[in-house]
Order: sequence, then C-alpha cells, then structure tokens
Amino acid sequence: MKKYMRKSEMWTFGIGLFGVCLLTGWMPDYTYTYFNDFAFKGTSIDPAVISKVLALVFGVAGVVGAVCELVVGYLVDRTRTKWGKIRPWIGFGVIPMGVIAILVFLAPKTNNATFAIVWMFIIYSLWTMIATAVESPAGCFGACCTPNPKERGDAISIASIFKAVGQSGGMVVLIVVGAIMKAAIGKQQYKVAEGQGMDLLISTGICALGCVLFTMIFFVNNKERVPYTEEKVSLKESLKFVFTNKNLLMVSLTKFTGFGRGVYGTVSLYIAVYMLGSKDLKIALLLPMGIGTAVGMLVVKKLLKKFSTKTVYIIGCVYGATSLAILFIVSKIVGFNSSLTIPFLIINFFVGLQHGNTNLTPNVMIADCVDEIEWKTGQRQEGLCYAGFGFFAKVASALTKSFGPALVVWAGYKQSTNMNIAYATQTPETLNKFLMIYTIIPAVFVIGQMIPILFYDLNSKKREQISAELIERRGVIEE
Repeated sequence: MKKYMRKSEMWTFGIGLFGVCLLTGWMPDYTYTYFNDFAFKGTSIDPAVISKVLALVFGVAGVVGAVCELVVGYLVDRTRTKWGKIRPWIGFGVIPMGVIAILVFLAPKTNNATFAIVWMFIIYSLWTMIATAVESPAGCFGACCTPNPKERGDAISIASIFKAVGQSGGMVVLIVVGAIMKAAIGKQQYKVAEGQGMDLLISTGICALGCVLFTMIFFVNNKERVPYTEEKVSLKESLKFVFTNKNLLMVSLTKFTGFGRGVYGTVSLYIAVYMLGSKDLKIALLLPMGIGTAVGMLVVKKLLKKFSTKTVYIIGCVYGATSLAILFIVSKIVGFNSSLTIPFLIINFFVGLQHGNTNLTPNVMIADCVDEIEWKTGQRQEGLCYAGFGFFAKVASALTKSFGPALVVWAGYKQSTNMNIAYATQTPETLNKFLMIYTIIPAVFVIGQMIPILFYDLNSKKREQISAELIERRGVIEE
C-alpha cells in the first residue's frame, strides 16, 4: 500500500512521545517518594500520617485523571484547527504541564497536617488533569498519522520504543544531577541537600524542560493525514458506540484486570536503596528491564508480521508472568542480600521483554479498533477511542497508586526522621515483602490482563479488509 509519512516523521513522532514520557514517567514514583520521605521532613507532622494518606491522594488523582480522559477525548474529536485536532493539545499543553510538575515538588513548609494533606490532594490532582490533556492526545496521534495500517504499525512501533526509553529517562537525569551537585557543593553538602529532596526538584525541572523541547520538535514536523468526519455527535452517543464496541472494550479492560502489575514501580526505588545501596542506582535496577523492553518491542514488531495481535499479546502475558515468578523464586533461593544483585539484574532484563508486548500491541489494536468503528458507523473518533482505553488506564493507575502505597505500609516501611539521612534502615521482613511487591504480586495481575484479550476477534484478514474499504471511501488523502 502507498506510504504517506516522511522518514523524519517516524522519528520525530517518537521524539515527541519521548519528551512527554520523560516527564509523565518521572512524576508518579518520584512524587510518591517526595511526598513520603521529603516534603514535610523537619516539620512536626507525623510521617506515619502522610504515609497512610498517600494511597488516597494517588487514588483520587487517578479517578480525576480517568474522568479527564473521557472529557479530553471528546474535546479532541471536536477540535478543528489548521494544526489538526490532536497536535494543538500537545503543543499548547506541554508548557503548563511542565510548570505544574515543578510546583508538585515545592511543598509548603507547614506544621499543619490538614493543610499539608489538602495541598497534596489539590496539587497532584491538578498535575493529573493537565498531564492527561497532553498525554492522551499524544497517545492517539498514531491512529491519524497515515491511513496505511502497515505504515501506521511501523510508526507506532518506533514511537513506542522512544516512549519506553522516555519513561525511564528521568533516572538518568537524577544520576547526572547528583553527580553535578556533588562536584559543585561537595559530597557532605550534597548529602544534606539529598536529605531534603533538592535533587528531586532540580531533576523535575530538567525533565520538564526536556519535555517541552522534544515535544516541540514533534509539533513542527508531523502532520495528521486521516481526514475528519464532520458529524456532530453528543458525548453520550459517542461514549455509547465507543464503549459498546466489543474489541475496543476488551483491549481497554486489560488495563483494569491487570492494574496491579505496575505496583513494582512503587518499591523499585527502595529496592535500589536497600539492595544496591543508593537511589541513584535505581537505573542499574531498571536499566536491564528498560533494555529488555526495547528489545521486546523489536521482537514483538517482528512477531506482529507473522501472527495476529491477539496471539502475540497472549504469548507475551504468559511469558511475563513466568519471568516474574522465576525472579521471585531465584531471589528467595539466593536471599535478599548483595549476592542477589547480579542474578537479579540479569533476570530483570528478561522480565523487561514482556513490556515490549504491553507497550506496543495494545496501541496497534486500538488503532485497528478506530478503523473498525469508522467502518461500522462512518464516524472517526480517535480521541474518544484512545480516551476509552485511557479511561481504564487511569482507573487502573488510580488502583495501582492506591494499592502500591498500601502495600508499602503493609510491608512495614519506616521513614527517616534525620534531616541528614534520606532513608532509614529497614527490617528483613520489610525487605522480603518489598520483593513480593516487585515480583509475585505483579505476576498474578499479568495473567489477569490477558483474560479480556481471549474475547478479542479483530483478526488480520478482517483488519486488512476494513482498511482497504475505508481508503476507498475516503477518496483522496493528503500527502
């Protein structure tokens, strides 16, 4: 089939997603440790009070984000500008998103626990709202960059790799910031600054700046090529045909049934601190997983040329649960100590391969579902289709972000009250529970996310038929 995208657009689409994910990937886990360990350190507020309320803070923010997903998706589909209907949300929303991100790490110095709690609820919910208004449109751009499904699949594959790298990019920023601070103010002064979370604030500022710059590269170089449909449809009607589309609903439900697979991120920093000896080494913990994710996406891209998206997704889930179970078993055999480090990091690479499936395959499926809905109804609504998926993703994120902190409390984690020490010593029981949160609990949910796809029936033959008929209906497509 005819190709429409310039080669540079394939890469700048990825660069744009890298920029967005550099910030959105940084915020959840590091916001958690900032709120939990640093935001109100040195005040009279009991750390246990903050720790217990964080599950609710992240849960409420997740619900806010889920509602915003639907609203933003609806508004995206009604947007008509010279830049298209998706790009304006990304290009004009990224600066406010960066500003709010920095404000999250500027906690008010107060001894009033109620005021501190209210501030956390407001500022993180505000962050979630503005991030959704940028991240959701960025995610659905792949559905309108080209009418050619194979070219679209290649574009989404490349962008997904950049996205995965961006999600872990903040860890590199944190290491570089730490190294520069040590060189500039000395190790002792850096230790004091680290104990107050200053390195987190500076790293957030750098991630926000990078987000703006990389996203603008995408904004000026990429185009939307799939034409609008002009019908005006109410939000109620739009939601009805989006949420009653069986295949889109099944893909979206994977986020809900697999929500607990992401709880490993809540404790990854603590595992780096207590197993590897420094939070800077979180990258040593997750870099093998990140490399595995990138390799996994390349493997999945090849598999998608030979097998259906359904088959690839199911195989990926079975493999993912198995690799996490192996990591847990090996860790229990070796013991949670320094001798575990090397085998842990090696197996982490193989665990990361599964993320290639969950990062790429659903995006291809949703783009196919957008075509299927247009084929059935005559209305093309990328915004709401991705918002439907995003709605379940945000609900799942809310559950994850509530479940994760609750599990940290269950593990018996104790915060440091010493202004010069960032993290307190933990008991062996707490560390073993952290290991369970990182491995065996996510493994159960990886199997859970596979279940809805068993009912997905948009196969390769039907997908090609739909694409061919849609191209014929549309007539001339913008080059």
